[in-house]
Amino acid sequence: MKDFTYIIREIKPEDNLHICKVIRDVFVELKLPLVGTAYQDDETESMYKSYQNKNERYFVIDFNGQVLGGGGVKALNQGNEDTCELQKMYFSKNIRGLGLGKKMLEKCLDFAKTSNYKFCYLETINELTSAIKLYDKFGFNRIDGPIGNTSHYSCDVHMIKNL
Repeated sequence: MKDFTYIIREIKPEDNLHICKVIRDVFVELKLPLVGTAYQDDETESMYKSYQNKNERYFVIDFNGQVLGGGGVKALNQGNEDTCELQKMYFSKNIRGLGLGKKMLEKCLDFAKTSNYKFCYLETINELTSAIKLYDKFGFNRIDGPIGNTSHYSCDVHMIKNL
């Protein structure tokens, strides 16, 4: 996309349908598992509401009023209080490869640090090789299995990073 100008901002209520569509479109496009993932997660349809507690935030990529991607941080469900989870970081195919994954990850990790989390955990799917390479570059390390209780049992890659 030539002359691509965007902002990364906090989610607004009117963004719910747009980010839900982005997330679900990625799963269909890449033929990823729909069950046991963010595709069927109850929060996916109400992202604004799902990130309103203290120390949790969801950010969207806004291109001239159009939401084309997002990523968020919140406390790891049934995890240690010093551990957050990087959640639902997905981008429309129109903006992949532009370096926005790096910018979104920086934004999320900065928020996690200022929220006094000590660790950031994530789950992903082995087929998402570009995302995994990005996580590797940011110092995430693979661990043997899940921690906490995300209910995303179809995710087969588990990673954590010291903040």
